[in-house]
Amino acid sequence: MSQTKPLQRILLLWSIVAFVASSGYGLFSLFSSAWQQPKRSGQNEAQLINKQLQEQEKGYELVLQREPENQVALKGLVDTRLEMKNVKGAIAPLEKLVELNPDREDYKTLLSKLKQEIEKK
Repeated sequence: MSQTKPLQRILLLWSIVAFVASSGYGLFSLFSSAWQQPKRSGQNEAQLINKQLQEQEKGYELVLQREPENQVALKGLVDTRLEMKNVKGAIAPLEKLVELNPDREDYKTLLSKLKQEIEKK
């Protein structure tokens, strides 16, 4: 029996050391991976946003191929193209929206502003 107490102490000490070491390693790897993550530059972020906008544009175009009068897709395409600074590309779907919604003054106003902007260039 007297030999089991020193053995228990050794195992207890070993367990504590192993626990502290594994916890320390986990915390170290957590913080070191956070430090090592590269920071996105403004250019990379802009490229990512542009790529997402292009994908949205393609999605709206696919919907409009199946449903040419889908007003949600038309509005989404207009908004996406305006975000992409593609004023000329936004005019055709906006004209379709005006045709489908002749009572919407906001569409008419936006269309006239875009046409004036193109004329200035």
